[in-house]
This record gives sequence, C-alpha cells and structure tokens, in this order.
Amino acid sequence: MFKPVDTRGARRRRHAHIRKQVSGQPSRPRLCVYRSLNHLYAQVIDDTRSVTLAAASTVDPALRSRPGSKTEQAQAVGGAIAERAIAAGVTRVVFDRGGYLYHGRVKALADAARAGGLEF
Repeated sequence: MFKPVDTRGARRRRHAHIRKQVSGQPSRPRLCVYRSLNHLYAQVIDDTRSVTLAAASTVDPALRSRPGSKTEQAQAVGGAIAERAIAAGVTRVVFDRGGYLYHGRVKALADAARAGGLEF
C-alpha cells in the first residue's frame, strides 16, 4: 500500500534540530532561508531581541520583475540580502538553511550573499 511522505513535517523536524544549535546574536545574526515552491525568502534576524534586521525575497517589487530561472532569482535574493544587511551594519552572519539541503537554490543564495560581502 502506498504511504505518502510528509516532507513538510520532515523539514520542520530537521529545522527544529538545527535551531537548537543555531542562534542569532547581536554580533552575529542569523541568515534564515525559507524556500517555497515558487519563491525564496531570506531574513537576517537577531534572535536575542527578536528583530528582523534585513529581509529580501522574490516577491519584493525590486526583485519580482527579474527574468530567469529560480536559481538565478535565488542569486538575486542573495545579493539583495547582502546589500541590505551591510546597510543595516551587519557583515558577519550564521547561516540557517531552514532544514533544506545545501544544494540548488539554497546554495545559490548563500554563494551570492558571500559574494555580496557577508561572512559566514
């Protein structure tokens, strides 16, 4: 008998396990990634104050009109989050991949953020 796989629940469990170890401090906030089927979201968060310092996503008006594949859009989001984080005074972050594999769009975002000046 076919048993459906609960991929969302599995990702939530992996993310909860990661979040036990990864926390954003004022000196080194957390770069959090969320990937939906069509969009990609990134936030730089200071967990001690529960404040989002910078955010970028593919639904932003500045990034929404960019043509290209999802990977190219992820690179644009990575560059935008790096630019906005540096404008907020953040240069060092800890990377929270959100329970996703470090591959494809997540890796493209991280590489673009590093190229934009963020230090992981």
